[in-house]
Amino acid sequence: MKPNMKYLKLTLYPVFVSTLLCLSFLAIPAMAQKIEWKNVSTEFGLTTNTIQVFTSTSTTLNDSVFKAYYVLINSNAPNIEMGVDTTLYRRLTPSAFYERLTKPTVVMNASFFEFKNNTNLNVLVHRGNVLALNKQDIEGKGKDTLTYTHVLNSAIGMQKNGKVDIAYTYTDSNSKEVLYQQSPMTPIKDKNAKLALNEPALANLKKWKLDWAVGGGPVLVKDGTIFISNNEEKKFAGKAIADHHPRTAMGYTKDGNLILLAVQGRMKNIAVGTTLTETAQIFMDLGAVEAINLDGGGSSCLLINGKETIKPSDPTGQRPVPAVFFVK
Repeated sequence: MKPNMKYLKLTLYPVFVSTLLCLSFLAIPAMAQKIEWKNVSTEFGLTTNTIQVFTSTSTTLNDSVFKAYYVLINSNAPNIEMGVDTTLYRRLTPSAFYERLTKPTVVMNASFFEFKNNTNLNVLVHRGNVLALNKQDIEGKGKDTLTYTHVLNSAIGMQKNGKVDIAYTYTDSNSKEVLYQQSPMTPIKDKNAKLALNEPALANLKKWKLDWAVGGGPVLVKDGTIFISNNEEKKFAGKAIADHHPRTAMGYTKDGNLILLAVQGRMKNIAVGTTLTETAQIFMDLGAVEAINLDGGGSSCLLINGKETIKPSDPTGQRPVPAVFFVK
C-alpha cells in the first residue's frame, strides 16, 4: 500500500511530502463500537493454542462495512520459528513465498516497497542478518529540489533475548548493524544526501540485537496508548491517516504474544477497510501494548496453512511483494 503519490495503486511505499498534520501525536478518543471476534483456528487446520486465528463477527465498524482477521501467536512457545524472507529485485505472491518456504503456518506481507526495482523500503532482519535497509533520506522535489528530509523508520522485532519491541531505526549500507531508539525523531531537512550519525538528534541510538525485524510505519500504539507518529515518519500526507484502506499491521501484548492483523478493504458493501486510528484502536481492544502499521492496500494478505483469510483488494488477486513475515 502506498502513502501519498495520490495513492497510485496504494502499495503504501513511502513517498514523503511537506504537508503535515497539526499535531505530532493525536489524542484520539476510543471508538464507540468494539469489534466481536470468533476463533476459527480449526477451519485453518490449527489444533493448538500456540497459533490461533480469529475472524470478525461484527459486520460494521463506525457505520462502515468491516471484515478482518487476526492471528495470536505465543512467541514464547519452544517450537515456534519466526522470521522474514525476501527476494532480490523481484516480487512473489504470498502464496509463492508459502511454497518457497516449504509451507509455513503463517505468511503475511511485510514492508513497504517500490515498484521500479522491486526493492524493500524498510529494514528487514532474519536470524540476525540485515536483509534490507530503510529509505530514510528523502529527496526533495519542486521548490525543495537539492534538499533532503531525513527520518527514522519504525520497525517491530524480536531481540536476541526473546523479547518483542517496536522502535525507531537507523540503517547504513556500510554497516551490518541496526541502530534504534525508543522515541521518534523530528525530521531533519538539509542539503546532505545522508543522515549523519553525529546529528545531536541521534545521540540516543543503540545497537539493536535482533533475531528478526520487520519495518513499516507509522507506529500505532505505544505504551498501551494510541500513538500515531506519522508526522515523524512521513508515511502519509495530510489527512490520509483518516482514509479507509485494507491494512496489514502487527503488535504484541504485555506477555509478548504477537498479534498479526489483516483488514479487508476497497470492496463496496463488503468491507471498506480501516483508518489508521481505527486500526490502532483494534490493537488497543486486543490488549496490545505496542503496534505498528505495515504495507497495506493491495498488498494486504494473510495466509494460514496456505489458505487466504481476507480477500486481497487487487482485481487480479494476491499482489506480488518482495518480502513476507512467516511463522512455522
